[in-house]
Amino acid sequence: MKKRIRSLRCPTCRKIVLARDPEFPFCSERCRTVDLGKWASGGYVISSPLNDPETGHSSYPDQPLKKP
Repeated sequence: MKKRIRSLRCPTCRKIVLARDPEFPFCSERCRTVDLGKWASGGYVISSPLNDPETGHSSYPDQPLKKP
């Protein structure tokens, strides 16, 4: 029985990368650096929650704010 080799596409250039490659999940150091640059420049962002659980404030336009 043949063992399946896990692979993904490089998130930068979309080239197929095998899990055993040294730069996985990127295909090269260049693509890893390009990805890091996008994070550093704000090209990628992680969304923030719409409700702040500590203050009770909401980002929804039609939601009333909770009073402390």
